[in-house]
Amino acid sequence: MNIEVAKQNLSQVRVEPAQDRPLEEGQVRLRVKAFALSSNNITYAVFGDMLSYWEFFPVSKSDAADWGRIPVWGFGEVVESRSADAVVGELFYGYFPMSSELIILPGRADERGITDISPHRTALASAYSRYTRCVADPIYRSDREQQHMLLYPLFFTAFLIDDFLLDQAEFGSEQMVISSASSKTAIGVAYLARERGVKVCGLTSAANLEFTKGLDVYEQVYSYEQIDQIANRPSVYVDIAGNQDVLLAVHTHLSGLLEHSMTVGGTHWDHSADSAGQQVPAPAPQFFFAPTQIAKRTKDWGSERLDASVSSAWDNYVEWSTSWVEYQDVQGADAVTAAYLQLLAGGVDPRTGFICSLPTS
Repeated sequence: MNIEVAKQNLSQVRVEPAQDRPLEEGQVRLRVKAFALSSNNITYAVFGDMLSYWEFFPVSKSDAADWGRIPVWGFGEVVESRSADAVVGELFYGYFPMSSELIILPGRADERGITDISPHRTALASAYSRYTRCVADPIYRSDREQQHMLLYPLFFTAFLIDDFLLDQAEFGSEQMVISSASSKTAIGVAYLARERGVKVCGLTSAANLEFTKGLDVYEQVYSYEQIDQIANRPSVYVDIAGNQDVLLAVHTHLSGLLEHSMTVGGTHWDHSADSAGQQVPAPAPQFFFAPTQIAKRTKDWGSERLDASVSSAWDNYVEWSTSWVEYQDVQGADAVTAAYLQLLAGGVDPRTGFICSLPTS
């Protein structure tokens, strides 16, 4: 079973049966045990063409131009194998489609994991083609699978954003401004920055203002209507909303004080900008692509040191998250589709995390 969306109309969803095809030599069939859904997955869809997210799990060639499968993070269990690199019953964490199963071609295998080297994935970001063996993963705990699926990929992105800014000495800024401050990625960034003593200002909707303030990771929190209250001091802007009007307002208010502007997400994907065509004051926003920072740090440090650094920060964060995250089990194609559409419409309480599963038949 596969849940697919129309690339040019993300609210159009269809459910397609899984193709019951035999494995070729070297392939492995994974049953998708469960996966998480959050606004992060909406960002994958919004930037699906620009960043090739649609290419990871392509639909049939006849429909590939119009339909796509949104990537999600979750766990997959090997149910059939024609590879010596993965045995039946083994559990992996990684990148999956919203589907009941996935066939991969393992390569570059070691005791820690495998990489899908299927021809359609070889030119894509390798970080998204890696599947970690849970038995060898220092992050994995059976009692934390929900947190792992929902929060870990977002926290890892937050870690990379924080690491990038630290590596650049914050571009000489004195504060960080983050849009979509109630999103789980933004919360991770703010949490890590606060740990380093960075002053963080969050921007969110009026409806989420009190929740975001209550997290106690932002020095100030303002609604999008209060941007003119942001302190006038050298700043970096981390744009997770992808809202052109907010971008223009922040750049205008901090004109001459904005040291760097980075685009991370598109949680406000359907916002019709009133400011379309207006010139955004410098600096020009730079897109942040997490795999680029992963590649840099892997080269600088090696993968073991990178994993250890993330793991150390993750343990404290995941314990803290229990005070505000609420997990909701979502089972079956209709329920998963409804959860996805709710996220797409921006109608999900920021506390909520969807943990989804689809039947195998």
